[in-house]
Amino acid sequence: MSDSRRIKIFDTTLRDGEQSPGCSMNLQEKLEVAQALQELGVDIIEAGFPIASPGDFESVREIAANIKGCTICGLARCNDADIDRAWEALKFAQFGRIHVFLATSAIHREFKLRMTREEIIARAVAGVRRAASYCDDVEFSPEDAARTERDFLCEVVEAAIKAGATTVNIPDTVGYATPASYGSVIAMLKNRVPNIDKAVISTHCHDDLGMAVANSLAAVENGAGQIECTINGIGERAGNAALEEVVMAMKTREDYYHATTGIVTQRLVPTSRLLSSITSMHVQRNKAIVGRNAFAHESGIHQDGMLKERSTYEIMRPEDVGFQKTDLVLGKHSGRAALGDRAKALGYQLNGEQLQGVFDAFKKLADKKKEIYDGDIIALIEMQLHGSSSHEEWKLVSYEVTSGNGRKPIVKIVLERNGQTQTTENSDGDGPIDCAFLAVEKITGIDVKCVDYQVRSATLGHDAIGEVTLEVEYRGQTFRGRGASTDTVEASLQAILSAVNRIVETTVATTPAN
Repeated sequence: MSDSRRIKIFDTTLRDGEQSPGCSMNLQEKLEVAQALQELGVDIIEAGFPIASPGDFESVREIAANIKGCTICGLARCNDADIDRAWEALKFAQFGRIHVFLATSAIHREFKLRMTREEIIARAVAGVRRAASYCDDVEFSPEDAARTERDFLCEVVEAAIKAGATTVNIPDTVGYATPASYGSVIAMLKNRVPNIDKAVISTHCHDDLGMAVANSLAAVENGAGQIECTINGIGERAGNAALEEVVMAMKTREDYYHATTGIVTQRLVPTSRLLSSITSMHVQRNKAIVGRNAFAHESGIHQDGMLKERSTYEIMRPEDVGFQKTDLVLGKHSGRAALGDRAKALGYQLNGEQLQGVFDAFKKLADKKKEIYDGDIIALIEMQLHGSSSHEEWKLVSYEVTSGNGRKPIVKIVLERNGQTQTTENSDGDGPIDCAFLAVEKITGIDVKCVDYQVRSATLGHDAIGEVTLEVEYRGQTFRGRGASTDTVEASLQAILSAVNRIVETTVATTPAN
């Protein structure tokens, strides 16, 4: 539409999203997500909080140096050390942005900062000016803006823009706002701040009351030009506004919002799957846009309507967000080329070695299942890409399980290390999975504490692949593991060994040389 406004998409998956418990990523994983976000077409990637840790600094610096075509942003509090550190990480970016923030609400002023209104404005102005001395692209956020007195919010925003802020973000930090109230705040700023035309108004909404997406869209209706969001809506507490939802809402209802984005929507599902695989944060089946059931129809009435006219029960095409219209069935006679084409259609770019690994696993699965569906292939690919460490110290050779009512479970496993096999048998556990854990510990000599264990099916049917993800603790650190097989015990053993290999890899990497 000719009168549509272009809304910037500011992705904070690598900063606010990573703060979600259990979602921490290493440098290589962050670079992989950043590359996916660039291919998705986001305008700004908030890569991290550089002063928070050496790891955060390194991640922002590497992303800034390697990701081109979009703005790379680093977060900083309104103090000199934070801002200097942010610029140090961002200075090699093709396009860099410093994002400074300072709380403004009465509750934060009184209990957290213990500062007066005048002191808040002075600190905000000083922070923006220092950031602007490094780069032209500066964003300012009055933290907890949704609960800040309106007159004071106008004062702070006006002062920040005057000091050099080119974007002013209005965070609903605790997810307290409603669409009507949040939209009215944006409209008020448009009407009352005299220099508001010199900056883009941004939104940053949390989902504590389940209204982050609705609040973000209400802001767009009232003049906001940027939305801050995350893939799959991950983030602190209940999360952030979900990128895929705000984007597809504006795309599907452009007639209402008169707004567009630069997002390549066909990359939404592959990017969602990538993040889910890396973080082990599974997307619920009925999640809007990217959930497995988002375009599934079981009701007879719905199916009848779909057969007659798709738009009776679908307001979006599955192809437009990265789903395939139908499941392509592959079998044991299918070749590498067909599998490679299918992987590409599902949004994965595999090199020759990765494709060979997936193909080998595919052939083994094809001997067990009559039909292999997209979900099975995705599980095999993600296992290949993210299920193991770069160096597999321990490999599963074989296993045997004996279990039954009133019988003590027995697990016998054979593992290989450096070409040598080791065998053990264990019957001390409470069930075959517990026995498997103890058997692996017995051979490897690495004792871990399992803090999370999840099993889910990759597809429907009694012969579906079971995907196992787990987290273990070892010497105060958390390690993730992943496995996939039609046999849950085998998938569990793969996941345990995946975590053990990561432990070995990390221990070797952090052990000082003699």
